[in-house]
Amino acid sequence: MEKLEEAGKPANTVPGDRPCSLPGILLGTSAFTANGWQGSFYPPGMNSRDYLSYYAKQFGTVEVDSTFYGCPSARTVSNWATRTPEDFIFSVKVPQVITHEKALVDCDPEFEEFVKTMDILGPKLGPMVFQFPLFDRWKFSKQESFLAALAPFLKKLPADHKFVIEIRNKTWLDAKLADVLRQHKVALALTDTSFMPRPWELRQEFDMVTADFAYVRWLGDRKGIEKQTTTWDKVVIDRSSDLKNWVEVFKSLVSNTKVLKIFAFSNNHYAGHGPATAKLFMDLWNKKQ
Repeated sequence: MEKLEEAGKPANTVPGDRPCSLPGILLGTSAFTANGWQGSFYPPGMNSRDYLSYYAKQFGTVEVDSTFYGCPSARTVSNWATRTPEDFIFSVKVPQVITHEKALVDCDPEFEEFVKTMDILGPKLGPMVFQFPLFDRWKFSKQESFLAALAPFLKKLPADHKFVIEIRNKTWLDAKLADVLRQHKVALALTDTSFMPRPWELRQEFDMVTADFAYVRWLGDRKGIEKQTTTWDKVVIDRSSDLKNWVEVFKSLVSNTKVLKIFAFSNNHYAGHGPATAKLFMDLWNKKQ
């Protein structure tokens, strides 16, 4: 079993090769393109077909948001693999037809097609994220109803892949959910949003580590920040205080011998500019060491 300090170290490279690189911690952003990144993250005049290759020189991983809207073509996925170095990792969101429209019921064909397509990435395929919506009572009247659908679905997941579950019903975030995920070695997403408690705000303390890796999403307040900007070229909200709390969370994860690797992704809606959030976290982390 590899140690956490070495888990983020790709073959034939040294941690720090990329500007946003930490040993054992893979930092990235939610998507690798956004309105406003041309000239702020990407060099002025860079052709969009070169974005991913450039991004992969700055970060060791990316969370692909576009897969949420539908399974991409095999050609698209093959191009992702071609344009990135061997140690690069793609995290991908499971299509909404599975998580939202069918809510895990009668969706085996869609899920199998998605996994088969993502497998084109080979060793570059990282965690696959089930981002569930805030379920209304008409769909799942209570947590038990959701778990009754979730548990049998998890049993069918291929054991040689990594999976993450994110929920948006705050009262369901508890030990009972964590225990179900732990039974199937599926990670519980740790999020920073406007609608869910963050790890340090949870009233009920329970073990949030449910797999041999941890998965963090800095999502923010979409509606709130879009009142200030929809051009994601600069920071508009100071998240220093929140990220200092996340440094403490990460320190706890690093000290947990069960955790081999930590994935963390920053969304533009968190502070205004995803790449800057990742860089700020890295700076705060280094100051604590």
